[in-house]
Order: sequence, then structure tokens, then C-alpha cells
Amino acid sequence: MQNLKSLIGKLNETCRNALEGAAGMCLSRTNYEVDIEHLLLKLLEGSNTDLHKIFDRFELDISRLSKDLTRTVDTFKTGNARTPALSPRLPKLISDAWLIGSVDYESARIRSGFLLQALLASPDFSSLIRDSSKELALISPETLQKEFAKTVTGSVEDKEAPAAAAQSGAAKAGVPAGTKALDQFTIDLTERARKGEIDPVMERDMEIRQMIDILTRRR
Repeated sequence: MQNLKSLIGKLNETCRNALEGAAGMCLSRTNYEVDIEHLLLKLLEGSNTDLHKIFDRFELDISRLSKDLTRTVDTFKTGNARTPALSPRLPKLISDAWLIGSVDYESARIRSGFLLQALLASPDFSSLIRDSSKELALISPETLQKEFAKTVTGSVEDKEAPAAAAQSGAAKAGVPAGTKALDQFTIDLTERARKGEIDPVMERDMEIRQMIDILTRRR
């Protein structure tokens, strides 16, 4: 797996802000680990994202999904008085999403739609889908992959998705590409890791940013 700090630097603004919010939620709930459910809940708080476009396409009940995820988070162990750790599942999900985005779509940023594809495609996360909410099971991974570009058109994440440079020109994020896409990357993504506005979380945005730094150094 790639360096975690580098992976987080590849998140687009929507996903980066959601991760900041997930860390804040974990902290406020005194959970011990920032997990995928925290991240999904924060992504659901946005509007017109890839996730919302996809959920509309497959007719998911977002309110029910949010309640299901909250119910799962309510079962997480509490009482942590220290800086929480990242669940091992979260870096795995981000890494898988980066592979999907960079190889299949020549995207230079990780979109929430790529995170969802990674979640649905990996056997490692099958129990999460099964146990957290039946709503997620309504999405066909094969159909999503086939219709992804059309489904997410108009998402706010379109503006956050610079395409990777290729010899033939820049390819639009969200349009499937060949498997040699990784060889075409020349963009320094680490330098951009902290760009974009951070949503304030309990007026502790600086603390949350510092916590993300600590978490990435821990792993």
C-alpha cells in the first residue's frame, strides 16, 4: 500500500473534507478508530456529490442509509480520551479507490464515486455492506462501473477532478481508460494535499487537521 499521507493527498476536496469531518465525528464520540462508516456519514451530509447521484440512480433511501450507518457507529467502542487511530479498513479503501480512479478513469483525484466502487467491489468490505445497511446492497457494482460516467455527470466533484496528463492529451475524469494510465502520471499530488477549504468541526478545524497529520504518521 502507498504511503498514507500521499494517498490522502490524492483525495478530492469533497472526500478530503469528509475525512476531516469523519475524524471530528470520531473525536466527538470518543471512538477509538476513524472508520469507513464515519466517512460515509460525512459524505452523505454533502449535496450533489457522486454518492448522491449514484444513490438516486439506484433509488436508495438516503435517510434510511444514514440511520443505518449511525446505528452502526453507535455500536463502536467509546471512552477514548486520546487521539484516535485510523481503522486499517480506511487506508485499504482509499488505496483501492485510487487504483480504480487512476487506472480505470485516468483521474488525478479520488472521488466519492471511486470510494463507493472500491467498497462494493472488494470482498474485504462485503461484511460492512451486509451488516451496516441493506440499502448498499441495492447497487449493482457491474452496472455502476458501466454507467459511472453518465451517472455522476453534473456532480460537484466534476470540478474537483483534474484529469491525468497523457501523451495524447488530458483525459476527462469519469471516462474509462486503458490499464496503462498509471505510467502517464507526472502530477505532484503530495504538494496539493492540503488545498481546499476545511469544513469547521465543532470549531476545532485546526485540531482536526493536526490529528489527520498524526494519524498518517502513525501508520
